[in-house]
Amino acid sequence: MIQYEYPLSERIRTLLRLEDLFDRFDAYAASPTPHAHHAALLTLFEMSEVAARADLKSDLLQELDRQKVVLAALRGNPRVRDEALETVLTAIETAHHGIYRLPGKVGQHLRDDEWLMSIKQRVTIPGGVCEFDLPSFHYWLHQPAEARAHQLQCWLAPFSSIRSAVCIVLGLLRDSGQSELQHARNGNYQRMLESRNPQLIRVILADDLPCVPEISANKYMLNIRFVHGGAGQVRTCTDQPVDFDLTFCSL
Repeated sequence: MIQYEYPLSERIRTLLRLEDLFDRFDAYAASPTPHAHHAALLTLFEMSEVAARADLKSDLLQELDRQKVVLAALRGNPRVRDEALETVLTAIETAHHGIYRLPGKVGQHLRDDEWLMSIKQRVTIPGGVCEFDLPSFHYWLHQPAEARAHQLQCWLAPFSSIRSAVCIVLGLLRDSGQSELQHARNGNYQRMLESRNPQLIRVILADDLPCVPEISANKYMLNIRFVHGGAGQVRTCTDQPVDFDLTFCSL
């Protein structure tokens, strides 16, 4: 199965981008090759740009506070496992405390490093980080893999509270919805949203279906157009019926 997610607010869109960047960083940093660590560093730069939004910290703190109140009210509910509930509440408290203690903008430690900024200025130039452009970066890439990996994790560490909060909020958001099996005739699906007001729409397709969903939505209407997928494919709507799982998620 392949899952597609469509955010209906800028806040959720930012959290999804950060989640993707964190996962991408992990994949690159886990490899011992210099090229992978080069890509991991570039991912850190992207991460700092996305996370530098002035209202990101306040948005996350407010959402964590709200979820803490909602979840704390479930204590003693016979349908809720106390151990699991306390684990989530502890994670929320830890993430909240970590974000509250972060000074300045998220990722400021990268912007304060002149050596890192000299690299960041060159990466916008195609092929701009060759050894003759940045010999000190070339030297770093030739250090032992363990040393490079350790340095990458040190640069990532100040993002840990943000990452925890993103994981918590998106996890609760995704768990809020109930999937429903839907059917699209001739590659098109429309639905009135009425009072649902979702923050995230999830579409799950079988991976053997040769199409991808193009989703557009507002607070009134959802429209999904299934088009031919894959490299070299023309973006034309499929004429075959499509079965898919649809989930509306809201905090």
